[in-house]
Amino acid sequence: MNSSDSETPMDFRKTSCCIVGGGPGGVFLALLLARKGVDVTLLELHDDFDRDFRGDTIHPSTLEALNQIGLAEGLLRLPHGKLNSLQLHSGGTTTTLATFSRLRIPFPYIMILPQSHFLEYLIKEAEKYPTFHRIMGANVQRLVQKEGVINGVLYRSQDGVWHQVTAGLTIGADGRFSKVRTLADLEPIRSHPPMDVLWFRLPKKANDFHDQLRFYVEGGLFSFAIDRGAEWQVGFVLLKGSFAELKSAGLDTLRGKLGKVIPWLADRTDALGDWKQVAVLSVESSIVKKWHKPGLLLIGDSAHVMSPVGGVGISYAIQDAIEAANVLSEPLKKGSVTEMDLAEIQKRREPSVKAIQKFQGFIQDRVIQLALKPNQPFQLPWFARLLLSVPILRNIPAKMIAYGTNPARIQNP
Repeated sequence: MNSSDSETPMDFRKTSCCIVGGGPGGVFLALLLARKGVDVTLLELHDDFDRDFRGDTIHPSTLEALNQIGLAEGLLRLPHGKLNSLQLHSGGTTTTLATFSRLRIPFPYIMILPQSHFLEYLIKEAEKYPTFHRIMGANVQRLVQKEGVINGVLYRSQDGVWHQVTAGLTIGADGRFSKVRTLADLEPIRSHPPMDVLWFRLPKKANDFHDQLRFYVEGGLFSFAIDRGAEWQVGFVLLKGSFAELKSAGLDTLRGKLGKVIPWLADRTDALGDWKQVAVLSVESSIVKKWHKPGLLLIGDSAHVMSPVGGVGISYAIQDAIEAANVLSEPLKKGSVTEMDLAEIQKRREPSVKAIQKFQGFIQDRVIQLALKPNQPFQLPWFARLLLSVPILRNIPAKMIAYGTNPARIQNP
C-alpha cells in the first residue's frame, strides 16, 4: 500500500467482513451475515439512501427471501403499490406481456416501494444485531493489500479525514461504477445495448390506472410509465447516443414526442420544465470475468451490470447476497475464507446471470430495436405472439421476471 502522509489514517477499525456499498445487495448481505453472528461493517458513500431514479421494484423472489427470515410481513405494512401485470399498447392494440397474479406463488406481484424506504427497513433490522456496524459518508479510495491479499480499505470521511478498515474479507457492492472493482483492476466485459433511457416524473391524477406497468410504442417512439403513488415515473427510450440531438432540439420536442406516444400524459408534460428534471441512464450490460481476488469479492452490479429489461437488477444483486451469505457465514466466523469459497459463489450465480443477460439482449435486439425504427408500424415478433397465445407458455415471461433462473434461497434461515 502506497500512502502519502496526507493519507495516513487517523483511526483503525477491525472487522470480519467489510462491505462497500449500501445498495440492496450490500445491505441485504450485511443483514444476513449479522444474523449469523458475523462482525460486518457496511460503508456507504452518501449520508442517506435517498437518490432519484433508483429501482423501486421488489420482486417475488426477494419477498420470498424476506419471508424466509420473517421480514416480509413488516415490509408489506409500509405504504406501497403492487404491480400485477405488464401491458404493451401500440397501434390501438393492447397486449398483456406478463400477468403475475396468474402465477401460483406466495407473492404474485411486484411490490413498488421507494428504494430508500426498503433500505432503511433492512438497516433497521440489521441494527438489532450487535455485530452490524454502519458508516455513512465513507468514500473508499484505496484497497489495503499485503503479500497479494486484500485485507481492507482506506476511506475518507466527509470532513476529509482518512480511516482504515481491516477485514478478513472485503466485498464490493458499490454498483455499476464500482470504485472497488476499479481499484482491484477487475475489468468488466461490456456489450453495447442499442438504447439509452431518459427518466423523469410527471403528476398523477385520481382517475389514472394503477397496478400495471404499461409500455407504449408508436411511430418509432417507445416509452413506459411506472406508478409511484403520487406521481408517474416515466421512461423514454432513445437509440443509444441520440440524447445530445434531442437535447439540442429542446424540451418542447421531448414533450411533443411523449404526448404522441402516451397521449393521456400530454396534458401534464408542462410539469417538465427543465432538463435538470431529466436523468439519463446509459444502458449497459456487462460481466466481470472473475468476481474475486484473494480477500475480495464483487457482487451485484459491481460484478455484472444488468440491462433495465425486466427490472431484475435489484433481485439479482440480492440473490448474489443470499449465496454469498450461504457460502461465507461459517468461514467468516472462523476467519478462514479461501479463494475456493469465493469461486463457489461465482460458480453458483454466474450461469443465472449469463442466462438473464442473454434473455435481455434478445429482447433488446428483437423487440426494442424494432420498436425504435422511425415511421414504421410496430408488431411484436411472431415468436413473442406465439409465446403469449399458448396457455402453457404464456406464464414464462412472468416467471422470468419474478424469479430469473435458478433463484437463490437462504440456507438455514
